[in-house]
Amino acid sequence: MTSIRLANHTDLATIQQLAEATWEPTYRSILTQEQIAYMFDVIYTPDALTKQMQNGQTFMLLQENNIPVGFAAFSVKELATQVYKLNKIYLLPETQGKGYGKMLLQAVEQEIKSRGAHTLDLNVNRYNKAKSFYERCGYHVHHEEDIAIGPYWMNDYVMRKAL
Repeated sequence: MTSIRLANHTDLATIQQLAEATWEPTYRSILTQEQIAYMFDVIYTPDALTKQMQNGQTFMLLQENNIPVGFAAFSVKELATQVYKLNKIYLLPETQGKGYGKMLLQAVEQEIKSRGAHTLDLNVNRYNKAKSFYERCGYHVHHEEDIAIGPYWMNDYVMRKAL
């Protein structure tokens, strides 16, 4: 049995544990170990996660039989046009292929629609095989962008879906 709920500050340790289990397997084929470690330290420390929540990111947890197996985070990107951004979505490797990614993505879409969103954007590395997953879920490449994170660059597609 699966469930999805909004997370709060008491869930940050769980989110960090999920990130530890998902981050390296997700990126090892497209990023160096040094870049993975650097970015993880920038994004997933307890302080970094706390700041993300304080700065408007909303986290959601997906649970299988009451055990957290994935998470997503979203925030407002452009308030005037009601564009939101999916900041993160990760599932434990052993749960991939069960439809949980689609379930979690749809939960984010429903939540932001209830908040007035018309559009959801997300970034995906140009070499990440997840691009095809997002395309199957109705997203298209809107544009490309390169983002500096410390001494490293993320070469991304910005994908978009009208809700």
